[in-house]
Amino acid sequence: MKASEIRESTAAELNKKLEELRSELFNLRFQHAINQLENPMRIKAVKKDIARIKTILREMELSGDSQES
Repeated sequence: MKASEIRESTAAELNKKLEELRSELFNLRFQHAINQLENPMRIKAVKKDIARIKTILREMELSGDSQES
C-alpha cells in the first residue's frame, strides 16, 4: 500500500484498515510462532503499512487542528 493511496482515504476508512492490519499482524505472528508462516517478510510489510497509516492519520489530525485555530 502506497502513501498516496492512503492519503486518498477518509479517516474512518483508515481506522478500519488499521484494525484489519493489526489483526493480520497478530495472525502472522501466531503462524510464525508455530512454524506455519509461508512468507515471513509479510510481517515486515504489514508493520510498515501500519506505520504509514498511523503517520497519515496523525498528519490529518494536525492539519485539522491547525485549520481550526
